[in-house]
Amino acid sequence: MWATKESKNKSILADKYRVGRRAHVILTLALLLVGCFSLAIGPANVSIWSILKKLMLNELLTSLEYIIIFDIRLPRLLLGTCVGAALAISGAVMQGLFRNPLADPGLIGISAGAGLGAIIAIVLGGIIPGFITSILGNYLVVFFAFLGGWATTLILYTVATRRGQTSVATMLLAGIALGALAGAISGILVYKANDQQLRDLTFWGLGSLAGASWAKVTVAGPLIGVAIFFAVRLGHGLNALALGEATAAHIGVATQNLKNNAIFAVAAATGIAVAVSGGIGFIGIVVPHLVRQLIGPDHRTLIVNSGLLGAIILVLADVISRIIVAPAELPIGIITAVIGAPVFLWILLSNRKEGNW
Repeated sequence: MWATKESKNKSILADKYRVGRRAHVILTLALLLVGCFSLAIGPANVSIWSILKKLMLNELLTSLEYIIIFDIRLPRLLLGTCVGAALAISGAVMQGLFRNPLADPGLIGISAGAGLGAIIAIVLGGIIPGFITSILGNYLVVFFAFLGGWATTLILYTVATRRGQTSVATMLLAGIALGALAGAISGILVYKANDQQLRDLTFWGLGSLAGASWAKVTVAGPLIGVAIFFAVRLGHGLNALALGEATAAHIGVATQNLKNNAIFAVAAATGIAVAVSGGIGFIGIVVPHLVRQLIGPDHRTLIVNSGLLGAIILVLADVISRIIVAPAELPIGIITAVIGAPVFLWILLSNRKEGNW
């Protein structure tokens, strides 16, 4: 009887895993479709379909067509895909690590640290040594945002780790404290900012892909890709961790290595994403919820599908931000908040009715 029950559970897990693998294909095709839509939409009257037709007929593109499609829309699409995937995967990993469906990278202060780094670069850029600003150029804010996220992570890891063991509870509490401290310092700097700096801070804080370029894609894409690669490999360990840290260790999972890899993968992905796009909320907390409800909690497929859905949602949000007040554009963080907040409330109410929370 016990063997029959165990084989039935294995069969259910195998079925859910197959559902998750099929979702990979469906979401990948959806991302390709949304990508084509993103390339085709914009204030300029340039269609991706006419571009494809010219390329198939071996006709030359005009300089305007080439610039709009290949120098503006395509790098923006690729950067949005990377950022959306990074934020959603970071949220899925954090929720698995903390065993808390409300966890996201902002909860442990990484986003706040990256934001503080950007504010330092914007407000105090005039006192930064000239050789640093000349080397970094237009990427000064990006570099300092990334540095702020990583510095927060290192401080957090140092505080939460004792005798080689990292306490998840201590990390959570320390992250809240570090986030509050970063917010307080950011407030002081904002108070000292002039009008132009306040405008830059407001626009950056609301998030945008308007500054997308091939240079940003070349820098951020591979780094986010490496972070995602390591995050995806955590699926089996996070499944075991859901049973409890002691149980996971008993069945052979190196829990300390798992926590180390999860922390630094999330820090890298979130730090880079915030650095190149600014503050974009709700992707990291809402997307894993939606995927979990569709395919179940198996992290082997949950993490990948969260990344795909996160990329789809962020690219769609970017399209909306470009066309809703064209030829101007709304900050993308406003769009994700308008979409994400009602969805999150719906998830909360649904789970409360089912008695899960």
